[in-house]
Amino acid sequence: MKHATTCPGRLLGTFLTLLFALAMGTAQAQTTPLPALKADQLSVSGLSSGGFMAVQFDVAYSASVVGAGIIAGGPYNCSRGNVTIATMICSCTTGTPWCAVTPGGTNIPDLIDTTDRYASDGEIDAPANLARQRIWLFSGRADSVVPMPVMNDLERYYRHYTAPENIRYRSDIRAEHTIPTDSFGNPCANLGSPYISNCAVDGAGELLQWIYGPLLPKSEGDPAGRFVEFDQEEFLANPTSHGMADKGWLYVPPGCEGDAAGCRLHVAFHGCKQTAALIGDVHIRHAGYNRWADTNRIVVLYPQAAPLTFANPNACWDWFSYDDRDYAVKSGRQMAAIKRMTERLTGTGTAPERAAVRDF
Repeated sequence: MKHATTCPGRLLGTFLTLLFALAMGTAQAQTTPLPALKADQLSVSGLSSGGFMAVQFDVAYSASVVGAGIIAGGPYNCSRGNVTIATMICSCTTGTPWCAVTPGGTNIPDLIDTTDRYASDGEIDAPANLARQRIWLFSGRADSVVPMPVMNDLERYYRHYTAPENIRYRSDIRAEHTIPTDSFGNPCANLGSPYISNCAVDGAGELLQWIYGPLLPKSEGDPAGRFVEFDQEEFLANPTSHGMADKGWLYVPPGCEGDAAGCRLHVAFHGCKQTAALIGDVHIRHAGYNRWADTNRIVVLYPQAAPLTFANPNACWDWFSYDDRDYAVKSGRQMAAIKRMTERLTGTGTAPERAAVRDF
């Protein structure tokens, strides 16, 4: 009798695929176009490159955003499109020996001048819109990747445009470079994947409550809503050639099915090395947003970046011009793509068009 043989590599690949499918299957995962909803009160947050991206989005589209939560990010256009500045002045991603982060080192007066010039040229919304926003900031005292002086500069940047009472800045926890939670992840002072840590701080809950005001207590147990895997290529042509994945994720909580009228919208930008392709559903399920979303009717968009072999190997968002010279303004490829996603979810956009691919 002849025995059947199977390639071990194929078996392993099939097994890993099934594991991820089963994990997301418990949340009723689907692949579908991004649904057209009527959510409102758009807010944003993010860690690391996601924090820089959240600042970019907040400032560039300030007329549409009500608030932002920034974890280990930095001021608007901090990198000035220069990878050396990005990795040595705005962060320490090149490593300690080359780190040149200093108090005031990002040069906030210059960044304010740039912001005002971009607004005057119509490349971003008027920064006067920031005066009505609510801003939540978190910097870990042990953060070795985006040290506290960078976040101090971000606070100074926002204070130029909005009153101090609109800003909540937490810098009292010995946290490494991580999303702080009250129940999940690494030890708080440890650096490592998935860059989510149990710091006895509910970061997602604190930022959502600061932005939106008092909320109902978060739900207990697993998320009760629906996870939707959607096609990002609808919003950006050839996304993987420009630092974005083919697919993104959306969380729709109970009460926001249908047109989601009366629901809010929050965009949660992952950090470098936090994509679903790299860590599965860990960020999507454990960053802390979904249980607050369940009880407060908040739709959560989890857009996904992707690596570029040489320019962006860690699947970061484009906050230093690795793909696009217009990375920080409304016409930027990634910026425009995500804005179109939010317009689909808030019912404010026109017929969808993929963000154009421009030559440099």
